[in-house]
Amino acid sequence: MRFRSAPVVTGIAAIALMATACGGGGEGGGDDASAEGALVIWSDPERADAIQGAAAEFAEANGIEVDVQSLTFGDIQGDLLNAHQAGNAPDVFIGAHDWTGNLVRNGAVQPIELTGDSAAGLDETSVRALNYDGQLFGVPYSQENIFLMRNTELVPDAPETFEEMVEVGTELKDAGDTSEVLSMAVTQEGDPFRMNALFGSAGGYLFGQDDEGNWDPTDLGVGSDESIAAMERIAEYGEGGEGVLRRSIDLENDAVLFYEGDAPFFVAGPWNIADADEAGIDYAISPIPGFEGEGPATPYIGYQAFFVTEGSANSALAQEFVTNYVTDTDFILSLYEADPRTPVQLEALETVSADDPNIAAIAEAGAEGMPMPSIPEMGETWEPLGIAQAAIIGGADVREAMEAAHETIADQIGE
Repeated sequence: MRFRSAPVVTGIAAIALMATACGGGGEGGGDDASAEGALVIWSDPERADAIQGAAAEFAEANGIEVDVQSLTFGDIQGDLLNAHQAGNAPDVFIGAHDWTGNLVRNGAVQPIELTGDSAAGLDETSVRALNYDGQLFGVPYSQENIFLMRNTELVPDAPETFEEMVEVGTELKDAGDTSEVLSMAVTQEGDPFRMNALFGSAGGYLFGQDDEGNWDPTDLGVGSDESIAAMERIAEYGEGGEGVLRRSIDLENDAVLFYEGDAPFFVAGPWNIADADEAGIDYAISPIPGFEGEGPATPYIGYQAFFVTEGSANSALAQEFVTNYVTDTDFILSLYEADPRTPVQLEALETVSADDPNIAAIAEAGAEGMPMPSIPEMGETWEPLGIAQAAIIGGADVREAMEAAHETIADQIGE
């Protein structure tokens, strides 16, 4: 049976982290990290100074050394698994919430105990996203989700439905004011991350959930009647239909089309904000509209979190750091200053939203989103589903494409 995850009430978003070397750390983690008496933290460079500042305070309070080591975010998961096998993993590291299933399966992370007050100060959905098999395995710190960015000179008011957006965009295109109705990256290979907003609105799903909200890899929904019907609805706006969704729009040109005024609407992410500001375009942020008569759009929510490595030589200190310091408002605000991503700590979210209306708007745009499934099987869905969705946008038979993707994914996950 399929269950939809609970909506993100406060909405918040994220997807990367980490820091630079501190003390004897240096670039590139994986040195003999967890020596007794030194708490080793892996982070990406963007958050180096912020993490180091908090770590120095923690070190002084506990009479230990803290070594913050810098890795490229994309390398952290793989390097962590290798370092754990070799016995020289860090004590604490930052990662994406959807790594959780794979990390747990490999025995690389340990459960975390959050006090009631600390847990209550975090967005509830973010905490659920870091739960796996009934246990919490990371402390969430930030969130990110996609949203609709619109050119307010061309479109003063946010559309309430996908159909209304298409109607407004088509009028502008027919009048010669724009060359596109919507800039949404589809790409030749497909983009299930972005497409999920519409796919979910129309009733499609990848994996079902049990009564406790755990993702169920045995309930693969790609080839289900619901998912086929969802892609049939989406296909109406593809190249064989109204031409709103096109494979020629990809991650190389989607933002440029909007910044140069060629598209009135843009399915964007927090990573586009700085460039939009630099482009000097008047814009506003709102939720991606769902289909009329269907459910709301369901953009994926990605959380970033602090994890404690299984077998850490400093397990008690690592637990204290992630449960007491990572949930502290001042620490979260220092991370935000270093890299402005939407906090999941509610007091910090309120503070930054007061200063930056975009943060509040992004949070609202994620209110109906769903945490990206964190089960290991999720990694097997991206390529087959993307290929199927791109083919459907190009005019391929919907049922044939989706059933083929379902079969490929089922074979890969051993369903």
